[in-house]
Amino acid sequence: LSLPLALQRIGLQLRATLENITRLRAEGEDFRWYLKLKCGNCGEVSEKWQYLRLMDSAPLKGGRGSATMVQKCKLCSRENSIEILSQTIKPYNVNLLFPWYNLILKSFLQMCLQAGFAAEGAESGTPFNDINLVEKDWNDYDEKTKESVGIYEVTHKFVKC
Repeated sequence: LSLPLALQRIGLQLRATLENITRLRAEGEDFRWYLKLKCGNCGEVSEKWQYLRLMDSAPLKGGRGSATMVQKCKLCSRENSIEILSQTIKPYNVNLLFPWYNLILKSFLQMCLQAGFAAEGAESGTPFNDINLVEKDWNDYDEKTKESVGIYEVTHKFVKC
C-alpha cells in the first residue's frame, strides 16, 4: 500500500566519518537547506535553488494551515508545499523528515552543505561552530585533548519513511 503523494514523507540522511568529534548537527533555525524541487503535478523542475529554514512559515491556500515553504508552479500554477518536521532533526547523521504535499524532491546537492554545522570534541566537549562542509571534509585541532578532529567523506541520501 503506498501513500498518496500528499501524505508521503521523505527522510534526509547525512553520513560522515567523524574523527574525535561528536554531535554533528545543522545549527539554528536559520540554517538553510538548499534544494532543487520538482512539481508533483506536472513534473516541472525549479531552475533556481530553493532553500528551506525551520524558522519560515507560509499559509496554505484555503486556510488549511501552514508549511515551511509554499510555492506555485510556474508551469501548471499548482500550489506545492513542503514542511520540515523539527522534532526529527537529530545529531550525528542529521536526519530531516519532510511531509510532502504535491512536491517531489528532484535533488539535494552539494550546495546545501555549507557553513552552519556544529559539533563537539568527543572527549573534551570543545564546541566547534560554523563548520563548512562544502568540500565534504573538514578538520581542526582540539586544544584541550591535543588531538586533531575532523569530519570526512560526507554523503547523503533520501529514504521513504
